[in-house]
Amino acid sequence: MENKLAIYISIFILIFSLILGYILEPYLYSYFNPVVDDLSQKVETGVIRLTFFDIFLNNILIIFQMFVYGLLFCLSAFVLAYNGFFIGYYTAIQDDLYRVLAMLIPHGIFELTSCILACASGLVLFNFLFIFLKYYLKEDVSLKEAFIVKSFKLKQSIVIFIVSVVLMIVAGFVEVYLTIPIAHFILQR
Repeated sequence: MENKLAIYISIFILIFSLILGYILEPYLYSYFNPVVDDLSQKVETGVIRLTFFDIFLNNILIIFQMFVYGLLFCLSAFVLAYNGFFIGYYTAIQDDLYRVLAMLIPHGIFELTSCILACASGLVLFNFLFIFLKYYLKEDVSLKEAFIVKSFKLKQSIVIFIVSVVLMIVAGFVEVYLTIPIAHFILQR
């Protein structure tokens, strides 16, 4: 696979930010606790509903940002890192790590993989833009010709993003319909 580096970088960013979010929880409290409180209040009041559509829409917007922000000098990595910090922080503030992991892992396997691939697709998209512009500026070709010659990277980026969307659909389904029963089964043991 030609884009392994983008995927490895994305994996590193997520793991590193998850760990830092967990370790730096006391220092992140003033930044993330208002977000946690706001989300909790919105769920309790029904402003945010935990339906498949609402969860899917929220998650699709996040991965779409990661894809599109690839055009802006790889800002995809910052969206992924923010989410990693937040998940690490959220895990750290919970009283029962085993319970939190039981509630996160069933859908998180798909959701975090989707986020990794979305970030990687943004990095590949940036790579396309870079090689396209480099080719256009160095060679005496039209924009159309440069695009045609270098569009393979754009296609790869889109394919990676589509896989990310499919995984996010699976993650949304698992989160809404399977995570709680799986967690209850695990926690009863």
